[in-house]
Amino acid sequence: MGKQTAGSSQTSVLRPKGSLGWANVLGVRISAVNLKSATGFIQKAIEDGRKEYVCVRDAHGIVRCQDDPELRSIHNRAFLVTPDGMPLVWALRHAGHVESDRVYGPDLMLSVFDAGSSKGLRHFLYGATAETLEQLQARLLAKFPQARIVGSYAPPFRKLSTQEETDIADRLNRSGADIIWVGLSSPKQELWMARMRDSLEASMLIGVGAAFDFHAGLKRQAPRFIQRSGFEWAFRLLCEPRRLWRRYALVVPTFISLTAFQRLGLRKFPIEDAVFGSSAPKAAAAKV
Repeated sequence: MGKQTAGSSQTSVLRPKGSLGWANVLGVRISAVNLKSATGFIQKAIEDGRKEYVCVRDAHGIVRCQDDPELRSIHNRAFLVTPDGMPLVWALRHAGHVESDRVYGPDLMLSVFDAGSSKGLRHFLYGATAETLEQLQARLLAKFPQARIVGSYAPPFRKLSTQEETDIADRLNRSGADIIWVGLSSPKQELWMARMRDSLEASMLIGVGAAFDFHAGLKRQAPRFIQRSGFEWAFRLLCEPRRLWRRYALVVPTFISLTAFQRLGLRKFPIEDAVFGSSAPKAAAAKV
């Protein structure tokens, strides 16, 4: 399992300053963070005026990256790729990052809202439906009365034209948002963040997928002990068997077998596009 150590000469290029490092999980750079440190890095990046995006990643997304070089590249150019799933946490700890822990998308959203309330951070909610956004905003403001939600938008459920994307970028920029929360599901939200990053003035784009539905009260989250067990996929499968059975029938055995091959050295998964941070200078690819 590859990792970046504090003494590496590429530290300033490959990861945020002060990071605990990263681990190569099947060719995807997973940030060695926990909820507190991820929140801190996001806050610091906003204070520094950086323009970045954050991917919240689970095993399903890692498997999708295996056959999608563009998606894998998007992840490896992200400011953070947080471990949203215990298998990724275990991979980080196996690589020596013992302080790493799960950074679950819904938890990250609440943590950043909480930390940003006293600093006046401005939030924009992008994705889902108008009804979902209305409920989501009401619940967030009930929990964080001082939060500044400067807008929301439910885009059409189809591919947007160039003019529509330009209009949306103008709308988002006029809002003055510091953070744009993106709830489009994966990989649509990762593709959108990478495509729109240069057109948006907000410091941080964060893709949190189903967090919109969870915090709006429209979907049930797994109990915390199930989330920590590594079997959250089984809970979600029981809740939505028709939609998810094909996904998990492929993802679970594929992820287990490929990670076994990587740990045993039977197959290499090099890190391509080894740039940590969408605005960072290019670096030589790290072969791990």
